[in-house]
Amino acid sequence: MNITLLSYTNLNICSQAIRTCWQSFDKSDNGGEKDRELIDRVGNKYKHSSTLEHLSYTFYIQGISRACLQELARHRMASLSVKSSRYTLKELKVEESFLPIDETNLQRAEKFLVFTENFQVNESSIKALENLRILLKDNISNDLAKFAMPESYKTELTWSINARSLQNFLHLRSSKSALWEIRNLALEVYNHIPEEHKFIFESIYKDKGEL
Repeated sequence: MNITLLSYTNLNICSQAIRTCWQSFDKSDNGGEKDRELIDRVGNKYKHSSTLEHLSYTFYIQGISRACLQELARHRMASLSVKSSRYTLKELKVEESFLPIDETNLQRAEKFLVFTENFQVNESSIKALENLRILLKDNISNDLAKFAMPESYKTELTWSINARSLQNFLHLRSSKSALWEIRNLALEVYNHIPEEHKFIFESIYKDKGEL
């Protein structure tokens, strides 16, 4: 899994939005300490969290499974642009067989699959990968062959989300009951949030004793 923060909104945009309500623009320090305190007080402590929607973040997420992608897609207040299986499955068609399942083929398969801690599950994923490869070799169209893709098949996406929705995502997906992969994703996303924005989200992990 690899996360890249592509862009984010400056804090002064959020503080500007908050100050619009009271017309207190003259008290702004352009995203400095006064504005950060205002955002934390209004958006977090007073729970006027709609003000946080003026902040948005765009991440490039690589190497998560399609199973994790399904979990991520349930957070609907976000925009996802996902690697297309229709156009990119040719990456698998050029590969040689992944059987027998030995150390070399395990390493080769890991280019395409997210492995778990259970070898039996991983073995089944590799067999599914091999079946998919054969379909492509037999010139089955990508649109049909993708129905045989294992849930562990790796994908990537560009993901844009506002701060209010990101708080909700981090709160839910940092839970120990969350799917382990999306829990790891949530922590990695948090780690890639700009340092000057961390105060908006850090209580989520502090409350769980993880910071």
